[in-house]
Amino acid sequence: MEELIMKPKVLGTDFPVVCVGGSAGGLDAYTRLLSHLPADMGVAIVIVNHLRTVATSLHEILPRYTRMPVELITERLLIQPDHVFIIPEQRDLHVLDGEFRLKPISKPRGWPDVITVFLRSLTQHWNGKLVAVIVSGFDGDGAAALCGIKEVGGITIAQKLETAAEPEMPESAIASGCIDYVLSPEDIAKEIVRIAHNAPKP
Repeated sequence: MEELIMKPKVLGTDFPVVCVGGSAGGLDAYTRLLSHLPADMGVAIVIVNHLRTVATSLHEILPRYTRMPVELITERLLIQPDHVFIIPEQRDLHVLDGEFRLKPISKPRGWPDVITVFLRSLTQHWNGKLVAVIVSGFDGDGAAALCGIKEVGGITIAQKLETAAEPEMPESAIASGCIDYVLSPEDIAKEIVRIAHNAPKP
């Protein structure tokens, strides 16, 4: 008689992940957002700042604004709640089996689409609640994936245009027709806290 072998549940794929996508002017939004978030709400924050060639220094700057650990993402890094994760430059970001996966950037020329790539990976490979936040930046990265986030029950937020240094990216997000809320960074933080409190407990 064959024994039934229970496949172990992959740990760490049932809490909310908040993807905050931005570029030019994004630093102001990131700092305002993080400084209003508690460090123990059980949510992973992933900042996808679309840089093509310039090295990121967000993992050095942002710890001043949050008590959550801030980590530059490396290959197969475990996604954990109550952490802030930063995409490295020149990489596309994916998730698989509760870990980050890095690949060479798929659009080395023109405006990158790293936010769209990551959001689409989340819709396919993450079991927890998804929140997509689009803040200040040029171009429209992320907008193409927002309807997909909503289709899997996620929540989409764009930064209020008058609070963004470069409103083009949130404007594109709003134009997608798939944005739930248009808020200032401080009010985005309040909404994330509300979502975290309503998320099902593991």
